[in-house]
Formats: sequence, C-alpha cells, structure tokens
Amino acid sequence: MKIKDNLHYSAEHLWVSPTEQAGIFNAGITDYAQDLLGDIVYVEAPQPGTELKAGQACGLVESVKTGSDLHAPLDGVVTAINADLQGTPELINDKPYEAWIFQFKAHNAADVEKLLDAAGYEAQLGQ
Repeated sequence: MKIKDNLHYSAEHLWVSPTEQAGIFNAGITDYAQDLLGDIVYVEAPQPGTELKAGQACGLVESVKTGSDLHAPLDGVVTAINADLQGTPELINDKPYEAWIFQFKAHNAADVEKLLDAAGYEAQLGQ
C-alpha cells in the first residue's frame, strides 16, 4: 500500500492535491481504499457546479464487492470530473494517485492544511 508524502488526506480515504490553478484541487481515493474495494466497476462523480460540504457524501465508487460513498474533503464547488473514469473506472485500481475523480475549487484553500498529511493518514490506518 502506497501513501504519497506530497498529498493531503481525508479521514474518509480521499486524497487531495493542488493543481496549478490557485484554490483548485484534484481529489481521488487512496491506494488503501481502492485495495479494500477491489476491482472498481463504476464511478459516480459529483457533477460540475455541485456544492461540496466537507464530510458529506458527494459521489459513489462501486466495485465487484461493494459500493462506497465519496465524502467531500473540503467545502467548495466541483469544477470538473475525470471523464476517463466513465469508460474505464479500473484506472483507479491501476494508478489511484493519478486517476483523480473530481476537481474542485475550495471556498477556503487554506483549509487543505486541516486535512491529514501522509504520516497522519498512515497513523489513522494503524500502519
């Protein structure tokens, strides 16, 4: 299981990475989460324009085993989704830290510092 040092993590197993645009972040599920889910067969991303409230369900990832809600990592608004995942959701299994699910503009970009760093996420997992 990989945990990248340069990302921020939510307690609900999403990673968050800043983009080149100020206040815009990519979000996807962690390697740990994709491993627990198994083979991913469907991703329901929040649509652009959707208001995000930190901790609230905003989408869904389904695998051959189960379905799991995506919980917004921060308050914000969805700006884009990764359309590649609509036809090939298994990209998340192959490269969980490259296969972002949605992009969002945070209402307060500094809130990203409230998320877990790699060491904090690893500690939460009991590793």
